[in-house]
Amino acid sequence: MSQNNIVEVAAAVLQRADGTFLLAQRPAGKIWAGYWEFPGGKLEQGESARDALVRELREELGIEVRTAYPWLMRVFTYPHATVRLHFFRVTAWSGELHPHEGQQFAWQLPTQVAVNPILPANAPILRALELPTVYAISNVAELGEEDFLLRLQRQLDSGLRLIQLREKHLTRDALKVLAQRVVAMAHAQGAKVLLNGDVALAQEIGADGVQLTASQLGELTTKPDVNWCGASCHNAEELRRAATLGCDFALLSPVLPTQSHPGAAHLGWDGFALNVVGNSIPVYALGGLLPEDKEGAWQHGAHGIALLRQAW
Repeated sequence: MSQNNIVEVAAAVLQRADGTFLLAQRPAGKIWAGYWEFPGGKLEQGESARDALVRELREELGIEVRTAYPWLMRVFTYPHATVRLHFFRVTAWSGELHPHEGQQFAWQLPTQVAVNPILPANAPILRALELPTVYAISNVAELGEEDFLLRLQRQLDSGLRLIQLREKHLTRDALKVLAQRVVAMAHAQGAKVLLNGDVALAQEIGADGVQLTASQLGELTTKPDVNWCGASCHNAEELRRAATLGCDFALLSPVLPTQSHPGAAHLGWDGFALNVVGNSIPVYALGGLLPEDKEGAWQHGAHGIALLRQAW
């Protein structure tokens, strides 16, 4: 398909503080009438995706965008056209929502979408919205097992919902025992646990998925049979590989200098943004970050941040 034949579209994921997001129903008279979608519209000649987003939400919903973060880009082919959707997460706006085109609105939770049918191009976005914006990586090696588990419980009580168990110093038997405890604690709070690298163990103990290493990402030809699959990446080529493999999300690192490798090369925020532009799956920024870096990560196209020492 020629680039000239692709229809460029800006799409908004309006998100409220309670975790709900907005879907709009396509009005009668339009193609795919009755289907639910994220609001937005086509880019005009010479218009940037963000400018189109602002204009479309003003025209379609009657609101003024105050804060919008670049997020994902997906290409989808319908029978009538191929579209490239530029998704933004919109977290602040002014004005009251008003259906200027007579469409219906519905605020939905990512795990409890009650309206249907959903426009096909938007289905993967609903899954991406299930991912929280903080991904915590375990640190038993430094904290010790019991201290880590105490800290894990405190963080779960405070809202942590995504954890990677990455303890390469443990034997497989010891890791299995620890993983079973972590999974039980996490599942009691509705949180997800991914194991680093070990697909078989993740399947055996009922973990939610696996975090692939960069070497695994290069070797695999099919996505592992797990519910959630992340990939550890260091450049745009690896991010594209993760998306092609069907991974649900990726980590991109190192963004900033880290405690363990203070003098090593790092991406910086501008480098991070260049690597993730046009990416079709959510990407967490990792490396040298603090909890307060989440806003900056969003501004540079990240889904959220991954934390190691600073998570606990």
